Amino acid sequence: MAGRAVHAQPALITSARFGNSLSTDQRAKRYIITMTFRVVCFIAAVFVPLPWNVVLFVTAALLPGIAVLLGNARDNRPEPTASPDEDVPQRLELTAGEVVKGEVQEDDR
Repeated sequence: MAGRAVHAQPALITSARFGNSLSTDQRAKRYIITMTFRVVCFIAAVFVPLPWNVVLFVTAALLPGIAVLLGNARDNRPEPTASPDEDVPQRLELTAGEVVKGEVQEDDR
């Protein structure tokens, strides 16, 4: 596709952080992935020979603490800042238009 930027960043129109629901979903996903890896390590430790099963059992024992740390990790990045793009041409703006001066007269009926 000629003329298009492959890795163009979307325009940033807000300085808000990610929402709490999105952050909670990401943290829950990290926790579930880590605990799934723990279960895989534990099951694999049952079937592998002696030197490797000790490593897998120790890994399965340490992963819950790591999973809790990853699950509780919040997004501590600073708020994003909008920076104007120099490559973007000046866009037209809506104006107020012509202002008609005058007075409002009320009918007293």
